[in-house]
Amino acid sequence: MTEDIFDAGGSLEERILGGLDEEQREVASTLSGPLCVLAGAGTGKTRAITHRIAYGVHSGVYSPQRLLAVTFTARAAAEMRSRLRDLGVANVQARTFHAAALRQLQFFWPQAIGGTLPSLLDHKANMIAEASRRLRLSTDRASIRDLAAEIEWAKVSMLTPANYLENAQGRGTPGGFDLTAVSRVFQAYEDIKTDRNVIDFEDVLLITVGILQEDPKVAATVREQYRHFVVDEYQDVSPLQQRLLDLWLGGRDELCVVGDASQTIYSFTGASPKHLLGFKAQFPAATVVKLIRDYRSTPQVVKLANELLGSRRSGGPVADAAWAPPLKLVAQRPTGPEPRFMECPDDEAEAAVVAGRIQELLNGGVKASEIAILFRTNGQSEAYEQALASAGIGYQLRGGERFFARKEVRDAILQLRAATRAVAEGPQEALGQIVRDIVASLGYTEAAPHSGGALRERWESLAALVALADELAVSRGESFTLAEFVNELQERSVAQHAPTVQGVTLASLHAAKGLEWDAVFLVGLSEGLMPISFADTPEDVDEERRLLYVGITRAREHLNLSWSTARTPGGRANRKPSRFLDGLRPDSVASANARSKTGPTRRKAAAPASCRVCGSMLGSGAERKVGRCNQCPPTYEEQTFDALRQWRLDEAKSADVPAYVVFTDATLTAIAEAKPSSLEELAVLAGIGPSKLERYGEAVLAVLAESSEL
Repeated sequence: MTEDIFDAGGSLEERILGGLDEEQREVASTLSGPLCVLAGAGTGKTRAITHRIAYGVHSGVYSPQRLLAVTFTARAAAEMRSRLRDLGVANVQARTFHAAALRQLQFFWPQAIGGTLPSLLDHKANMIAEASRRLRLSTDRASIRDLAAEIEWAKVSMLTPANYLENAQGRGTPGGFDLTAVSRVFQAYEDIKTDRNVIDFEDVLLITVGILQEDPKVAATVREQYRHFVVDEYQDVSPLQQRLLDLWLGGRDELCVVGDASQTIYSFTGASPKHLLGFKAQFPAATVVKLIRDYRSTPQVVKLANELLGSRRSGGPVADAAWAPPLKLVAQRPTGPEPRFMECPDDEAEAAVVAGRIQELLNGGVKASEIAILFRTNGQSEAYEQALASAGIGYQLRGGERFFARKEVRDAILQLRAATRAVAEGPQEALGQIVRDIVASLGYTEAAPHSGGALRERWESLAALVALADELAVSRGESFTLAEFVNELQERSVAQHAPTVQGVTLASLHAAKGLEWDAVFLVGLSEGLMPISFADTPEDVDEERRLLYVGITRAREHLNLSWSTARTPGGRANRKPSRFLDGLRPDSVASANARSKTGPTRRKAAAPASCRVCGSMLGSGAERKVGRCNQCPPTYEEQTFDALRQWRLDEAKSADVPAYVVFTDATLTAIAEAKPSSLEELAVLAGIGPSKLERYGEAVLAVLAESSEL
């Protein structure tokens, strides 16, 4: 059933708005004019905006077909649609920017451009690899990925191959190539797409923007269709998405935006909080509401999150101008346990300690699905997978095989669909029991199997479907049928809105955005991983701080923060805990006070500030690492650089990590140009910290020695 808005007594306002706090109620009852909602983590922003939409529709202010709600992931859009259905509003369009633009493009292409819409390219890698081969550039999987990311950034920044070079200064060496080479790859990639009659995801937005700008009739039709707009996660909009939104609005101001600048963690993709922070300047009459009551986390977790942002020190005029004053959250939950800080001797010991602590939580009644291990890079997951497996604890790797792609899930949906007619003709049972009976033939039982491995994973998938059936039977009412459940599964499959699986979640901090758990383990919190080693500007370090903030605010009650002092058992204990923990760890107040007098970081002396070739000032961290500006040609020998890249690729494959985790392209270039002959000479290069020197130093020197003999 819905939230009883039809059956409950009282006025419409009381039925829809009665359960909201004062600030949420202000959001939900402000139905016209520009509205900016600054919503901290866990403050109920989705609840506020879905109730706003429901209140507007039920009061007649909004026509559901003429309101467009935009968010950034298909999962979030599906969640919003589900909540709106529960509030009795089923016809509102809740989509991602890309999905909304693609739908418009498919409709208007014949009349605006003519012919058939080109095919949509799922992945850029193959075409970028072909573009590189045409230009006789040597690439590997890591460099192709980096080039793809750079081209995506250029396109969402509304740059073309013709003007990329002049607007990309300071971007370093994407994929290990200078910016001139990148612009040529960009042009070749666009040419190949044209030849093959395909478009990529960024083209969907670009072409839609072009049509709306050039065709007044199409623009008028879209603006007639959509009168009101809601944009969630507004801190993550790119210049291209903002341009599309402006064209949808067409000078009108019926816009509600929701966001939190302190959760901006996708700047590398072109996202910028400047539109959120400048909303009042763009719309002077806008109402601004701050949501700061945190209903998710205990006071102890909220306090740590506030202190993390509050302990940020000045990074200079540019960084300070980009840093938004954070919202100070106010916890609403009862008191809970203090966050735990754990220092471990090595990575293996850290994983074992975390697995042991998780077992304690499981024994204490915390569900496995309510526990998460979050890390900075995906390459860190293996140690925790092994530790959990050794302890007999089930887990799911977020970003692994998609739930609806699993064989047992596909088989279950087929059987459920086949049973819809028979169930409709027979006596009615509870939906949950019907689903249990149908999936029993696939291996579902009421009790979980004691064994692990594939049998347990299959049971977990089927149990998740059963639990979803029980959940929807409660939220949608007893009349919710099996046929409707199958349709719900189909919609969730398209949106990749998976139900909850009973297993500990392993995920990167970026992948954890928008999720929450009862217990969160933030692992690997040492310098070089948090902040990551290639965060070499104050602005980059600020983004890493925000990323850790996102991780902390995922926890409802139990929060554990850990790091190791060495990579391997018996290795040199030369790792330091993350600078972000200074003053937050119980034993770090003194060291934090000392650091405030000597400087904000533990970094070695700054890399050269001027080009060693032409003497010009170096603008980016990548240039400073190399000691040479992008305009000056590289001084390394090609065979040396190729040998180092091949070694890095082999090392990355062996460790199952991205190539940049071994060494960034800028560091690799610096090594090739300096050609150090000893560990001491290697250690002075920017990007070579103690841990990387210990792990890779001898191997790098061997590669250099071998290449010099060729």
